[in-house]
Amino acid sequence: MSYHRPEVLFLCVHNAGRSQMAAAFARQIGAGRVIVYSAGSAPGETLNPAVVEVMRERGIDITGERPQKLTDEMALSADVVVTMGCGDACPVYPGKRYVDWELSDPAGKPLDEVRPIRDDIERRVQHLIDTLLEPNS
Repeated sequence: MSYHRPEVLFLCVHNAGRSQMAAAFARQIGAGRVIVYSAGSAPGETLNPAVVEVMRERGIDITGERPQKLTDEMALSADVVVTMGCGDACPVYPGKRYVDWELSDPAGKPLDEVRPIRDDIERRVQHLIDTLLEPNS
């Protein structure tokens, strides 16, 4: 019997903050049971330093990550596409399951304003992974 590992794409515009945090939490929580992609429709140059710092506080090192450009392959292989603040900037692929998370953009915010965004993302990712890994989901 083959086991299908669910594939999740976390998508935002710059792929420098929210989608990177979500992907890092999904990799940790999923522990190899979920395939995780993170991308942006117009990726930035580097990760948001505040995002790197608040993830470090959780023991997750994302310093090696880089903003990635969305590819059709990522979107087409994903079982679920989670969008964050894209609006019309993120393309829609017909037939894909989309979940839109309304999250504040951490860009330019101090650490004490980025931490609640991180915590919200962690809760949402935990729920998403639990749902994806439920038997018969």
